[in-house]
Amino acid sequence: MIDQRDETDKLPDGWAWIAVGETGKYINGFAFKPEHREPSGLPIVRIQNLTDESKPLNSTTLGVHPDYKIESGDMLMSWSATLDVFVWRRGPALVNQHIFKVVPEESVITKGLLYFWLRRAVKELQKTDHLHGSTMMHINRGPFMAHQVPLPPRAEQTRIVAKLEELLSDLDVGMAELRAAQKKLQLYRQSLLKSALEGTLTASWREAQRTANTPIESGAQLLDRILRERRARWEEKQLAKFIEQGKIPPKDWQKKYPEPVAPDSTCLPELPEGWVWASVDQLSPDDLANGRSVPTASAGAKVLRLTAIKDGMVDLQKYKLGSWSEEDAKPFAVTEGDLLIVRGNGSLHLVGRAGLVGSIEEQVAYPDTMIRLRVVESVVSPVWIGLVWDSHVVRDHLERRARTSAGIYKIVQPDIVSAVVPIPSLSEQAQIQDAFALQLEQIAAMQTALETSLKQSTAQRQNILRVAFAGQLVPQDPNDEPASVLLERIRSERAAPAATKKPRRRKTEEAAA
Repeated sequence: MIDQRDETDKLPDGWAWIAVGETGKYINGFAFKPEHREPSGLPIVRIQNLTDESKPLNSTTLGVHPDYKIESGDMLMSWSATLDVFVWRRGPALVNQHIFKVVPEESVITKGLLYFWLRRAVKELQKTDHLHGSTMMHINRGPFMAHQVPLPPRAEQTRIVAKLEELLSDLDVGMAELRAAQKKLQLYRQSLLKSALEGTLTASWREAQRTANTPIESGAQLLDRILRERRARWEEKQLAKFIEQGKIPPKDWQKKYPEPVAPDSTCLPELPEGWVWASVDQLSPDDLANGRSVPTASAGAKVLRLTAIKDGMVDLQKYKLGSWSEEDAKPFAVTEGDLLIVRGNGSLHLVGRAGLVGSIEEQVAYPDTMIRLRVVESVVSPVWIGLVWDSHVVRDHLERRARTSAGIYKIVQPDIVSAVVPIPSLSEQAQIQDAFALQLEQIAAMQTALETSLKQSTAQRQNILRVAFAGQLVPQDPNDEPASVLLERIRSERAAPAATKKPRRRKTEEAAA
């Protein structure tokens, strides 16, 4: 790497610049192949195991060089995809490729200080052009090894690490508590959703209706009304087509009505009184519709990006301009109450997620990466379907049916229409939606507060490290051996064996002897 230092850079007294390559050994992991995997043996550490400890570890009995073996406490650095430094805490294992096993040169730099210094070096590297790769970014080893980091005197390093551990340990505990609180909020939201979809959230409301002798539609009555409304909607649509085409409806045209798929509720839980299980097909007389793929253009009709679907809603401001006219885009224009469903995603957790379209101010179409779902609003609210779409019943159904190809999970229209959802009366749907929305507002307020606290803690951590890198965290001691003297001595010691090493004789000389 070209030296990043400016001529005006000033190091504290006794400090010196050192290349990363001089701070230790950086051993790239072994290129394990699928056929090397065994159910027993040592775990194989991949990058995903460093970034997410819940990811399963592969294992192998393959005999490899000891350099690839690690123990708890060893330092690892991912130099591909996720660029970061980690300390391994999970016992004996083997390192996969794209991960450096870092063996500090402790006569030069302490292990603790190297950890902090490397994390900073990695962040600096990401701001430069010393990365390569189109889909997965990699560190260029040569420039990385040449990257310069400031080196304090050996004795001062110990003082810096001790101070950093003192200051950062309490801060890290606080940040861990904030992240734990975020997870608890997520669990609470899931619990709240489960309560809403099982009817316990409105149990007292239903009791009040019974006490007041308010007529409550039975599940069978509700399902009958759903099916009648669906058929009436279909017939209305067909008659409109005949009129548009100037045709007289043929005899018995109503017999062509496609009966919807009935739900299979044999393995589903019992619902409250007045509720019924229904398939999405029963709730939607209109055919589901895939969007259209259009090339990006500098001018043209608006089309949503896949990122527009987030947290159950559709952000209509996340669009691009497509190479098509407003008239061409009109059949794919979204309307208020549409549910847009993700057709494919690299994450099984995200494929099939839905977003509800809110109020529309101007025309915007949806792309081929989404499927549009419309329901009979006289029996079911689109908001209710958007709510239940995140339930475990729907998610289990979609994730079981998702198919993967080239790392992308995909669902198709039959997967959606066969999904089964619980349906209460419209009045109870409204009660649940209002109660759930109120709770969500409180959850959102707490999430915002936690995110603000985490950002403040992160900024505080960066300030502490910035002060440490500037040599202002602990006082300098004039009696400490300067880092330049230490480096000169160590470099001389390394050079001496190389200079005295007996040169290898050529074959011609050996033959003459």
